[in-house]
Amino acid sequence: MADTDARPNERLGRISFRAWRRGFREADLVLGPFADRVGPTLSDAELTDFEALLAQDDDHRIYAWIIETLPTPPEYETPLMSKIRAFMRAHVAAAVADGAG
Repeated sequence: MADTDARPNERLGRISFRAWRRGFREADLVLGPFADRVGPTLSDAELTDFEALLAQDDDHRIYAWIIETLPTPPEYETPLMSKIRAFMRAHVAAAVADGAG
């Protein structure tokens, strides 16, 4: 039983590592906390979408898709992206309320 429990945790650990280490601070501050807080609730399909998003090299473009300053390609305009956007709005609002920025 422990072996099957380890696989999802290992996958989520890899995703979280990649989400926190994007190389573009703004992307790190959205994707990292999203992976940590929301990641455990994501379905397998959503985790696959998250892995595909994190496989993109252009962090500035990913961030622009999240904040909707650039059109998101259809393959990334998924329920996961909607969750990331909602998380970002709530996360940023909470950080500002706590005195950040």
